[in-house]
Amino acid sequence: MTRKEKAEFIMEELDKVYPTTPVPLDHKDPYTLLIAVLLSAQCTDVRVNKITPYLFAKADNPYDMVKLSVEEIREIIKPCGLSPRKSKAIHELSQILIDKHNGIVPDNYKDLEFLPGVGHKTAAVVMSQAFGVPAFPVDTHIHRLLYRWGMTNGKNVEQTEKDAKKYFPKEHWNKLHLQIIFYGRSHSPARSPKLSVDYITEAIGSKKVLKDYKP
Repeated sequence: MTRKEKAEFIMEELDKVYPTTPVPLDHKDPYTLLIAVLLSAQCTDVRVNKITPYLFAKADNPYDMVKLSVEEIREIIKPCGLSPRKSKAIHELSQILIDKHNGIVPDNYKDLEFLPGVGHKTAAVVMSQAFGVPAFPVDTHIHRLLYRWGMTNGKNVEQTEKDAKKYFPKEHWNKLHLQIIFYGRSHSPARSPKLSVDYITEAIGSKKVLKDYKP
């Protein structure tokens, strides 16, 4: 099966399991999404969704956020991990949004990636989920699955993103990247994957990948 044929098979199967793709992180606008995505680094979406209501009750916009001290932000977000770095980034990026963008989250990669704590993946999530711009953010689930499915060589996330954009139609990117994440969480874990559960990998995975699977 060629990569193009695999891509068609993957989209067809994921549409059956995940016909709708609600955004995993609770938010009400681009700013709250940006903060939630930043907090999700090395933290589960479930935990982030438990923390953000407390944070956003105090500050759900950059003007209110900069009124909080870095330490106040850190105390709230501590359960998300990496709180010293994340709290500093949240405070600094909020000030930059005020100073350079009139408090509005920019809708382009250059300005987003300039913000503290915002890398390419975070920017891609915001572009996709806040602004509807076709993007293919690659997290650990997508990187793992596209390698298992033989859609990329797994060398790095940058290559995985290039391959994903090459073989999957642009109009499907925003929905598909969420479908793959959902499938990875429920069917294809990093550790002890099972063929009886991960049926897509069973169908199109390479022999090299499949030898590590349990029945």
